[in-house]
Amino acid sequence: MASLNKVFLMGNLTRDPELRFIDSGTPVAEFGMAINRNWKDSSGASKEEVCFVDVTCWGRRAEVANEYLRKGRPVFVEGRLKFDSWEAKDGGGKRSKLRVVADNFQFLGGRPGADQNSAETPVPAAAPKEAMGLGDDEIPF
Repeated sequence: MASLNKVFLMGNLTRDPELRFIDSGTPVAEFGMAINRNWKDSSGASKEEVCFVDVTCWGRRAEVANEYLRKGRPVFVEGRLKFDSWEAKDGGGKRSKLRVVADNFQFLGGRPGADQNSAETPVPAAAPKEAMGLGDDEIPF
């Protein structure tokens, strides 16, 4: 049987990315996202629901996320679900968490602090493929 693990999310960062390096020197960035859902209930009243998701990205993408993404910034993330489980340090039993491992992301909207009233809202330039360590056939975000 075939299987597929693919996630597409569009929302706002709930916190600045936290960059760290594992023992091998590989960069890892973690950040949170809030994804809003709006709908009307059976009585016609507007309702809103927010889903909070933790996102992890690796390598050059982690460094780019740390450099350009900030709390409140809109972003589109493409990735996969990963289930983590561990034993609580306080002896409280087993803990688990579902997170997204980002394969790609795109900045949405204009540059922070740019004039939002202008006809052309500038969008940050993507990092050159060479700087991200990608070949000619790979898309950096």
